[in-house]
Amino acid sequence: MEQVAGGKFRKWFTCTWCVIACVCTTYAQPTTALLHRAQQNLTRVIVHDIFSPPVASRIYLYTNAAAYETLVLGDSRYRSLHCQANFFPDINKPWGDNNINYELAALYAFLRTGEKLVFSESMLKDSSGYILASVGEEDEAVYQNSLRLGEMVSDSILSWSSRDNYALTRKKRRYTYSKEKGKWTPTPPGYIDAVEPYWSQIRPVALDSAAQFKPVPPPPFSTAAQSDFMKDVREVYDKTRKLSKEEILIASFWDCNPFYLNTQGHLNFATKKLSPGGHWISIAGQTAQSAGKSWIETSSIYLLTSIALFDGFISCWDEKYRSQLVRPETVINAYLDEKWRPFLQTPPFPEYTSGHSVISTAAAVVLEGELGASFAFDDRTEMPYGLPLRHFGSFSAAAEEAAISRLYGGIHYRSAIVNGQMQGRNIGNQVIQKIRLKAPMGK
Repeated sequence: MEQVAGGKFRKWFTCTWCVIACVCTTYAQPTTALLHRAQQNLTRVIVHDIFSPPVASRIYLYTNAAAYETLVLGDSRYRSLHCQANFFPDINKPWGDNNINYELAALYAFLRTGEKLVFSESMLKDSSGYILASVGEEDEAVYQNSLRLGEMVSDSILSWSSRDNYALTRKKRRYTYSKEKGKWTPTPPGYIDAVEPYWSQIRPVALDSAAQFKPVPPPPFSTAAQSDFMKDVREVYDKTRKLSKEEILIASFWDCNPFYLNTQGHLNFATKKLSPGGHWISIAGQTAQSAGKSWIETSSIYLLTSIALFDGFISCWDEKYRSQLVRPETVINAYLDEKWRPFLQTPPFPEYTSGHSVISTAAAVVLEGELGASFAFDDRTEMPYGLPLRHFGSFSAAAEEAAISRLYGGIHYRSAIVNGQMQGRNIGNQVIQKIRLKAPMGK
């Protein structure tokens, strides 16, 4: 036995996953703060492990599917992803409703699934025991049954994830760069190889295919001053040379570049940052919490946001490696100003369409569907990274700012932003139309 704060005692036992706490005294009923804490801890591990934005979205999808599918087993007001999401399994409880703490089971399913998908699993385990103990379940039989249910759901979700083609994309040959003018090549300072060039082969959740909402092609590459392409280039060049303090703050707030590389002479070192998807998962959590949503409502908000992000990256990456459009940095250095550098560091993948524009718009669409088109909120996501909170009058306003931040940052042309927003809007609407988590009245 181990004494803890307040004179309370815990006994510890070993399970197949990790050492977890069994609380042997009376605690308050669990609040959704535990689910938010689990999400935050997962994000910290994702940042630590430097997962690419598409891969990070995959981790968020499967962990949130595990939590939601566990909760829905005990709540007839909501429906499973079965018969809605592509190839989603039919998950059935092996026993009745008695002796189950669904919140505990959902947390365990979330954390166990996350542990299987990250590199630094020990980091996630460090806080998992405390989170599970904080549920306050006193009955040993209920505690064990809940963990078994969470493990069963987690296994089903992991089995579903194993067939999404991710493993196959790990075995693909190294990406071959096109030598054609106007095609993307790695950029300074790291000249990092192409990130996830085969992501379009990942199985989507709500989309029929990666190309379902294929955007219009980008303006044809041309060095003619009056061409649509060079007008886009010139706008980036001119804008970044006269950014206001507010525009600099906006670009920094939405940077979300997990590949940021610091260079000091011959020394290179990385600064770990949140991914774009991680920023929107944070927004989903903050707004669900401020709206006082229940466990199942909160979990459904996280899940729908995750689906929008996941399918958004698949659709966007499909276009990126189809058009393979060159980044502003490369063009401006070659034709306008060899000393010019963007305010933000150019990410290591093709330009068109803008990933942040796609996934931010898609996430905003589903969040407006859950919380309303005029839901105002304070976004504190970037405060741990030294940036102030920002207030938004709506999710669409936040998505608009995220999109235009890429122009301010000097890493995207306007056409990639505008067409990316249209692409994201189509994806968000598809998620809303295909994935209906609330059961019809009377069911």
